[in-house]
Amino acid sequence: MVAKPLAETPMPVARPSRAEAEAAVRTLLRWAGDDPAREGLLDTPARVVRSYEEFFAGYAVDPVAVLERTFAETEGYDEIVLLKDIRLESYCEHHMVPIIGRAHVAYLPSNRVVGISKLARVVQAYAKRLQIQEKLTAQIANTIEAVLQPRGVGVVIESEHQCMTTRGVHQHGASMVTSRMLGVFRDDANTRRELMALIGKS
Repeated sequence: MVAKPLAETPMPVARPSRAEAEAAVRTLLRWAGDDPAREGLLDTPARVVRSYEEFFAGYAVDPVAVLERTFAETEGYDEIVLLKDIRLESYCEHHMVPIIGRAHVAYLPSNRVVGISKLARVVQAYAKRLQIQEKLTAQIANTIEAVLQPRGVGVVIESEHQCMTTRGVHQHGASMVTSRMLGVFRDDANTRRELMALIGKS
């Protein structure tokens, strides 16, 4: 059994009831200047709470458990495994607005591999939480390294932050790129270049 990486999962907090959550939405509607009792907004608090269950479903997922089933029958495969263009939807922890983009996740197996859908599930587990992109990138890479113990892990995320496009500086089309390279992807420039070429980055 592999130990869970430190500081990956937030400490449990006392969760309000659904009724309390809906009341909080009504408060925000009043603060915005509207009337939560008008016809068009009557069901909005319940809808918002249901949407939050989907937006933040990652808090209920253990990313370590997602990766624990691995396969050893690889015929000696020892080259890069890369899952490109994983759709990423997260939420900025500073403004609670969307972060939309793509994640590229790679590892260099030592002797075992994992089903490719599990890589996407790990991305989702961390993305469906309040996040900053730098932390999200590190969490994905650190967890894959801790559980699979490969020779290297590389994670690259490209995304657009609604906190920058719909408010503040209003910079449409600007994207943020973060990466975390571990093991041979950090230590071996040739292996890192190979990975970035596979992703399509110079």
